[in-house]
Amino acid sequence: MTATLVLVAAEVLGGFLGRSVALLNDAVHNLSDVPALGISWLAMRWAERPADADKTYGYHRAGTLAAFTNAILLVILSLWLGYEAIERLRSPVEVVESWMIWTSLAALMVNGGITLALVRGHSDLNLRSILVHNFGDALSNIAIIAGAVIMYYTHVQWIDPLLGLAIGLLVLYSSIGILRESAHILLEGRPPGTRVEEVARAILTIEHVQEVHDVHIWSLGGAHNALSCHVRVPDMHMDECEKTLRAIQKKVAADFGIEHVTVQIERAGLPATSGYVMPVPMRKS
Repeated sequence: MTATLVLVAAEVLGGFLGRSVALLNDAVHNLSDVPALGISWLAMRWAERPADADKTYGYHRAGTLAAFTNAILLVILSLWLGYEAIERLRSPVEVVESWMIWTSLAALMVNGGITLALVRGHSDLNLRSILVHNFGDALSNIAIIAGAVIMYYTHVQWIDPLLGLAIGLLVLYSSIGILRESAHILLEGRPPGTRVEEVARAILTIEHVQEVHDVHIWSLGGAHNALSCHVRVPDMHMDECEKTLRAIQKKVAADFGIEHVTVQIERAGLPATSGYVMPVPMRKS
């Protein structure tokens, strides 16, 4: 966060002295990383907290909520950057290429270093939102350097606002994917790569399980997935029911990575007027 704040100050100074809208846009973009880094750091601390009487599932979705918030901020920011770039395209301003080059080289060192430090956490949605932030920043720094060199030799001033517009589009594209994925988790969507039918058929392979219905699968955030379902079994002793339950838990954990499993064992089966996700229950053939 400290390095990013210093970088923002340098880019604002370089943008004004060099009259570069691309540098100023990139400075605003980098400034958005400061609250993003703070929110993500706070979310990581929250995610480590155990479940309590108020948050019975724990705080696993704190990182997802942070990624969702960051993505919304980025979408708004990218639209603003695009508008400013279009205005500059209408009224081009002569820029000082040397300020663009040296400021962007310093920015590239900072953003490149942060990106490399975050690569190992790319599987975490919260860290990936920060990784996308800084990787996009590094790419925009390279583009600004290349554009400044071209402008120095060609004196074509519209390259600067065109770069600003490209940076805005890059931010918009990268943030929409994170927004979609984080919203899917917050709306209790099923984990990617996990299909309700496949999980139900796997449960049907367990001895004594005759029917599976009312299946719900969702993600708590990160690699923490949950499942709830009803299974019909024949009339048998409680000890056998517990063995069946443990077998289901072991099966879905091994095959689908679902660690939190809630199973209601019953003898009657699915009601005729059910409005569940699987209105036609899966039964053994």
